[in-house]
Amino acid sequence: MKARLVPLYFDPGRDADFDRMLQALRSTLSDRVELLEPRPLGSPLPEAEAVLFPQLLGQAYRSVEAFRAIDVPILFITSEFGTLSMWDWEIAEYLKSCGIETIAPYNPRQTENICNALGVKRELKETKFLVYQDDPGEGFQAPIFKRFYWWEDECDSRLRAKFGLTIVKRSFRDLGAAAKAISDAEADAAAKDWRVPTDGLSDRAFRSAVKLYLAVRGDLDADETIRGAGINCLNESHFCDTTPCLAWSRLFEERRLIWGCEADTLAMISKYVLHKSLGAPILMTNLYPFLLGDAALKHERIESFPHVESEPENHILVAHCGYMGVIPQPFAAQWTLRKKVLAIVDDNASAIDARIPTGDITLAKLHPSMEKLSLAEGTLVDYAQFPGSDCLNGGVIRIRSGRRLMDALASHHYVLLGGHQAADIQFLGKVFGLEIEEI
Repeated sequence: MKARLVPLYFDPGRDADFDRMLQALRSTLSDRVELLEPRPLGSPLPEAEAVLFPQLLGQAYRSVEAFRAIDVPILFITSEFGTLSMWDWEIAEYLKSCGIETIAPYNPRQTENICNALGVKRELKETKFLVYQDDPGEGFQAPIFKRFYWWEDECDSRLRAKFGLTIVKRSFRDLGAAAKAISDAEADAAAKDWRVPTDGLSDRAFRSAVKLYLAVRGDLDADETIRGAGINCLNESHFCDTTPCLAWSRLFEERRLIWGCEADTLAMISKYVLHKSLGAPILMTNLYPFLLGDAALKHERIESFPHVESEPENHILVAHCGYMGVIPQPFAAQWTLRKKVLAIVDDNASAIDARIPTGDITLAKLHPSMEKLSLAEGTLVDYAQFPGSDCLNGGVIRIRSGRRLMDALASHHYVLLGGHQAADIQFLGKVFGLEIEEI
């Protein structure tokens, strides 16, 4: 969905330079935004996601109150290259000193990401996340699952107030029954052209995974505004004989559906905003900082953290459901669907054993307040295997400061993005009104 931008000019009127720049931006940005009719600064604005200044003049110093009256993001793109012109740094800094936040990209990729993010901001107001659950926290491992904020009504309300997002809840019990009712023949026909590597997985287990995919897909077909989905797949796993890992991989590949392991809506909104704005590969996983010690080791049923050459306090083991996490096939360097690892799920269930390329990586997640997103840039240095544990293939990440991470963590669930994304995420914070805390 394209963002709507209102070009603004300074009174007493627009001039040739304004029109020249506006025409250049129409050509550069037309694939990503809809430029509305220009208006003078201070005039009433139509509904839009941002205002755009293709030209800045010294009159800006005398127009502070008009700038303050603007209640949408203020975007400065004043060069034909799709960036802020160097001559406008003083104006941008002056407005900042007056408490006026502006968005001034300094390379074209940032401009593209900002435009994408503004489109995401508009799209979220017409978006639903579908969550399958019945009595969250009342099933398996209740003492753990009862603690999660994303199941609180307050969380749903804050997501609605902040992003315009609607959370739709349906029965996981009913979904499991619907999946089970699908015939083997229908499942086989649906998957006949799939290229899904498996290892140690029975035909029945694979069919069950396909049937769950078909059941979820049927619900998605009925409402095109559902752009994210999650299932309380561990805590209430007794409602289904499989897990949704394969379904999430397929539905992302086919529809770019954002998925939520354990129905974590905060992870889902974090992935939605970050991936759809930046286009970076993305997944969700559990964080086990080496500093956490025995509490982390016990949960994964391992005796010690993997060996690292130096600074173990600045390392994290990341794993989810036995492996790295749900990684869609398009993001993976290696990908295999295997039989389940965790005792909490049905013996017929499956899990994805996949790897993304080692190298630069960013950890990020929205905080429960919906006003702050924390991030840490790091390096995925290796993978670690612990036979007989709940971490058969996890990732090892090095970050700048493990101690700062422990002070700032928002959750045990975090989103991983390929590449170092901190600079671009700072711009997204301005679009969505989020404080960005870099760890």
